[in-house]
Amino acid sequence: MKKTLIYLCFALGATGAMAQTDGGGISDAMMEKIRQGYSATPEQKAVKNALASTSIATLAINSENLAMCDTHFSNRVTTRGITDQKSSGRCWLFTGLNVLRAKMIDKYDLPSFEFSQNYCSFYDLLEKSNLFLQAVIDTRDEPMEDRKVTWLFQHPIGDGGQFTGVSNLIMKYGVVPKAAMPETYQSNNTGQMSMILSLKLREFGLELRGMKPSQAAGRKVEMLTEIYRILVECLGVPPTEFEWTRCDKDGNPVETRRYTPKSFYDEYIGEDLEKNYVMVMNDPSREYGKVYEIEYDRHVYDGENWLYVNLPIERVKEMAIASIKDNTAMYFSCDVGKFLDRSKGTLDVANMDYASLFGTTFPMDKRERIQTYASGSSHAMTLIAVDLDEKGAPRKWMVENSWGTSSGYQGCLIMTDEWFDEYMFRVVVERKYVPEDVLRMLDQEPILLPAWDPMFAPEE
Repeated sequence: MKKTLIYLCFALGATGAMAQTDGGGISDAMMEKIRQGYSATPEQKAVKNALASTSIATLAINSENLAMCDTHFSNRVTTRGITDQKSSGRCWLFTGLNVLRAKMIDKYDLPSFEFSQNYCSFYDLLEKSNLFLQAVIDTRDEPMEDRKVTWLFQHPIGDGGQFTGVSNLIMKYGVVPKAAMPETYQSNNTGQMSMILSLKLREFGLELRGMKPSQAAGRKVEMLTEIYRILVECLGVPPTEFEWTRCDKDGNPVETRRYTPKSFYDEYIGEDLEKNYVMVMNDPSREYGKVYEIEYDRHVYDGENWLYVNLPIERVKEMAIASIKDNTAMYFSCDVGKFLDRSKGTLDVANMDYASLFGTTFPMDKRERIQTYASGSSHAMTLIAVDLDEKGAPRKWMVENSWGTSSGYQGCLIMTDEWFDEYMFRVVVERKYVPEDVLRMLDQEPILLPAWDPMFAPEE
């Protein structure tokens, strides 16, 4: 019996060895075994036939979750109007400006109002150009193969971003009403403009790396002058002064005055965006209670890197609920593409049943999805509502999106609390809603993370 067992083990081992090549490739024997994964059962044929002509998302729709959820919310921030970023990656900017316009609408009882996203976009792209060029100068002694240099040339510019871009740009350049600098085709469709700017900046970057330090600063100004011209041709000339008539909610004129972009911001918002807000994040792949900083994750060279406190999800919810109860909207970002039902405008892990469709399981949790690049923050929206049960626990949340009025639920997306747990990543809250123990965490030395960290791609 012992000899038989030994022979059997040897035979099985030999079979396994024959199943693949010495280099780890797929051998003929291994392929023969792999092909057994599909046996043309009636169930497998039905799925194969359906997938031949229908999208996976459609076939994965959970028929037991077709009904629209309740759209009542116990607490909701006052807002009016839905914005549309069109074919651009400016969700972060639309979201930041939507947070501010909600305050202005409520304070002055305005009709639907928008700040000019195009005005802020202009200076965003100019500042990002300077950030890239100066970073190239700073790293000119490093080889092109250096990871930081490689990352810079891979990402010279783009229209994605995050909240520090909102705060730094507005505090430096102010804001204007949308009528003072309306959208253009290029601001609504940024792909080709970004391609041209990236090509030019890469060319400029190579030139700067070959220049003497004494010449680089002056040449950088000349380069930015050319970038400015291209931006004006694409987006228009940013106004330095304008006239604006404030109306009440019924459209009746209240007053007409002239403003500069800075005086307009001071008059109607007037808060210090760089000191009044705290970014909190739920990233279970990293230690909670720590402050993290992302290198080069800023929009302005002399501005602030992205700085955030990593907290358990319940602490994030605590602050978000306090803000909504006080009628204050928040910058919010998430992995919006996961389990999104576009027709209903809902984010619910029960919307799709991929496991049943493919006869497998998807067991990774949030931490594992982050570690394996399966999930990360991809889109920013404005958090405006929460529905609380009789014990004060959240049942669902609502965000104001920037995909136009025909998208989602009246331009918004409704998410279950379970989806919030799994796919929410960042919320930016005013300091007055942040508990003292969390504020004290900001006193610690931040942990610096590289610009290419998987969790910190620009939100688009």
